[in-house]
Amino acid sequence: MVKTYKLELFPEKEHILYLPTGWNSGLDHMPQIAVLGTNRQKMICKRHPNGRNIIGVSTALARELKLPDKVSSLSLFMKDESLYLGVLIGIFTSGFTTFTLSPIGERSYFFRKLLSVQSSLGVIPFIFGERHIDWESGLIKGFFHFGEGWETLNVPFPNVIYDRLPNRRSEKRKTYKEIKERLQREYGIPWYNPGFFNKLDLFERLESDGSVSRYLPETHSFQSFDEIERMLAQYKHVYIKPKNGSLGNGIHKLTFDRGAEDYYCRYRDKDGKNRLVRFSSLERLMNSVFKNRSLDHFLIQQGISLVTEDSRPLDFRVHTNKDDEGNWQVSALAGKVAGIGSVTSHANNGGVVKSLSELFPDPARKDEVEESLKNAALELSSAIERNMEGYIGEIGFDLGMDEDGMIWMFEANSKPGRAIFSHPELKSFDILTRKLALSFGVFLSQHALNHPEEMMP
Repeated sequence: MVKTYKLELFPEKEHILYLPTGWNSGLDHMPQIAVLGTNRQKMICKRHPNGRNIIGVSTALARELKLPDKVSSLSLFMKDESLYLGVLIGIFTSGFTTFTLSPIGERSYFFRKLLSVQSSLGVIPFIFGERHIDWESGLIKGFFHFGEGWETLNVPFPNVIYDRLPNRRSEKRKTYKEIKERLQREYGIPWYNPGFFNKLDLFERLESDGSVSRYLPETHSFQSFDEIERMLAQYKHVYIKPKNGSLGNGIHKLTFDRGAEDYYCRYRDKDGKNRLVRFSSLERLMNSVFKNRSLDHFLIQQGISLVTEDSRPLDFRVHTNKDDEGNWQVSALAGKVAGIGSVTSHANNGGVVKSLSELFPDPARKDEVEESLKNAALELSSAIERNMEGYIGEIGFDLGMDEDGMIWMFEANSKPGRAIFSHPELKSFDILTRKLALSFGVFLSQHALNHPEEMMP
């Protein structure tokens, strides 16, 4: 765990930094350069003259470094003759507005909560987008929130960048790719959590990893009606999903009634209503429900007979994060009960979030389920990291448990939603996931400092 120290500025025209009395007591020489992000300044470094265990920075040095004056605590790292003042974390996104109270639109509340953990971690996080970069001066107009409201400050390029683009559309823009490549190539800045997972691509990569293949339901790109017929005969029901969908949109559940020889499709229509339709043939069903839509954009997935709560299917959302030592850990876990008549357990379609203790009152059973879900999520996280490009720091899994207790992975999301944190028992996990999202930035920045050759794109 990285140690943080209270920070105080003091009026002084020289570039002076006072070290906390408790920091690095075996130091055989004083650092001569202070570093904030990509900004470096010569300084005079001394032990704190009053014997205090805090960081003291002169106003002149803070001004040259572009250190925001409302930063209240920092961590310290040393490399050669340089002292790094915390980790400057740039959170890259889009969708900025002209409103000072909500500069990132309706997501401003999420970002404000994300920035609120900064003092406990000794990091300096800020929000920015492509138009806030001044390449000539090497500065970024960052959006900060220190608890009193949003403000913008010019800061150096950061040590590390956390990708929080809101959708695939913004990610596909040419300018995004150019900015990411330039910051990585010219400045060696690590960029973590880039890219939304393509469902089919992810499944195909994981299928070749023998360590996790047992968690994967049979999943294919749409090929033919014959393949759907085969899977219906084998699994009783199948799901048809968009390859790049989110929030449960566009998911259809197909079932075949052997007795009546009828085909059923349950889905949510464009008006947000749950529908169940019946057809005498699969071809008629597909031609009606998927009329004017390209089936090439869909995948077919094996249906699983899930455990239930009040006769409604139950699945689980499990969040995993990498910590400041680069290790995966489970950061949140909750159950999601499907809405009545709904094909998914998403809250926007009547789904209800429940804690494991609510779902499994017997402590032994609850612990057994929790351990199975955690083990699966950690194994899958490591496998995804091995098989996908880029630095992955967080994943949100939709996992299911069948009637035999087997765990199945339905989806994995690189930018998971946070609907489960509306549950009162999950508030502490909300805070933990935010802390870990920034803690991984600390690990990456230190890794880049010690192994710069590995940071090249």
